[in-house]
Amino acid sequence: MSELILTALVVAAGVALSIQAAINGRLGQRVGVLRSSFLTFIVGAVITALLVFFFEPPHAENLLSVPKWQLMGALFGVVYMVSMVAAVPRIGTAAATVTAIVGQLGMSMLIDNFGWLGNPAIALSDSRIAAMVCLSLALVLIYRSNKSAKKAAQ
Repeated sequence: MSELILTALVVAAGVALSIQAAINGRLGQRVGVLRSSFLTFIVGAVITALLVFFFEPPHAENLLSVPKWQLMGALFGVVYMVSMVAAVPRIGTAAATVTAIVGQLGMSMLIDNFGWLGNPAIALSDSRIAAMVCLSLALVLIYRSNKSAKKAAQ
């Protein structure tokens, strides 16, 4: 698959995450943060099981034979989901999403720089630092915009 197609798929995944955050935030207000998160994981597990059953090619290893620390990645999805369901109704979809992305970008740059978790090392550069500064500025501007909108609504 070409890099352009993969990039488009990741952009589409980002779109889907923002829509999911908005929907789950509203659902979480009505039925509870944990119940909303649980529903997301149950539906995701069923759909993923079907995809594995019908489309996953065979691999040399399975979930029982990989290093156990690699299975911990699933736990981080819970942290993300519960945090977003709780945050979106209070701070808005844009603020919650950009806040999560600031955390993702910061940690991903550390993972890249040091080659943590078996990933190839990609050195921290001026342009990567500038990207973090720009994204952090975007976060500040979104939070300020939210405060202005709340004042105007009062």
